[in-house]
Amino acid sequence: MFADRLGAAARTIQAQFDDVLGRLDDLPVVHAMRHATQGGKRLRGFLVLESARLHDIAPDRSIWPATAIEALHAYSLVHDDLPCMDDDDLRRGQPTVHRKWDEATAVLAGDALQSLAFELVTRPDTSPDPAVRADLALRLARASGAEGMVLGQALDIAAETVQTPLSLDDITRLQRGKTGALIEWAAAAGAVLGQADPTPLQHYARALGLAFQIADDVLDVTGDSATVGKAVGKDADAGKATFVLLLGLETAQQRATDLVAEACDSLQGYGAKAETLKEAARFVVTRAH
Repeated sequence: MFADRLGAAARTIQAQFDDVLGRLDDLPVVHAMRHATQGGKRLRGFLVLESARLHDIAPDRSIWPATAIEALHAYSLVHDDLPCMDDDDLRRGQPTVHRKWDEATAVLAGDALQSLAFELVTRPDTSPDPAVRADLALRLARASGAEGMVLGQALDIAAETVQTPLSLDDITRLQRGKTGALIEWAAAAGAVLGQADPTPLQHYARALGLAFQIADDVLDVTGDSATVGKAVGKDADAGKATFVLLLGLETAQQRATDLVAEACDSLQGYGAKAETLKEAARFVVTRAH
């Protein structure tokens, strides 16, 4: 079952984090890093492991980029929760890092997790070919920086003060960076490791990433904080343009379902081997958190 495979991947990634972070000094910033890397669905890391499996990459190699993308995702959440950004008190049902420690520790923990991501993805354990490791690192830099996630975050912040509401195209571009860029990197990582064409997996991930964000917007309206593990209703309270606001709840839900079908169609060339990735796409629109 998909839930079992997702859970197994999460446990494997957590064990890798425990090993890597367990080698660091016993300091508050390291404790904060451990706190930030606990829990979560590990969907991005799962996508790395599954896309690697499609290309016959051994798990003892793919675990390194899988942990790397989760470290980078954790850094983004730590910084996103800060008072200067979204000012959240809860993440994954636990106090956010700046609430449990302080803002300075949160900034440093996020910085360290970002650096750790690039360390993990460039380790020889990831691939014996330095060109492959360099390609993964370059793609990760682009996906996480001013062409990807940071761009999306910047557009999101700017949207809070614009006089004209965002259009559907605007918010699609914003979310493709903010949420989709790391998902796209994760899904393509297996093809990069196998030195194969990443295009089908990139098409899959673009549809998946957008469906994931629409599902997030739906949960912000329909979910409760106890189930979701973070505050809900904040987008509406802040007047943010979301897919639900622009399309309406039912149309947004249907758009997410259509995107899942589009994602699955992108994987036809892989045959039955891609069934788990198709299940991952279906999961994003049915999840409760």
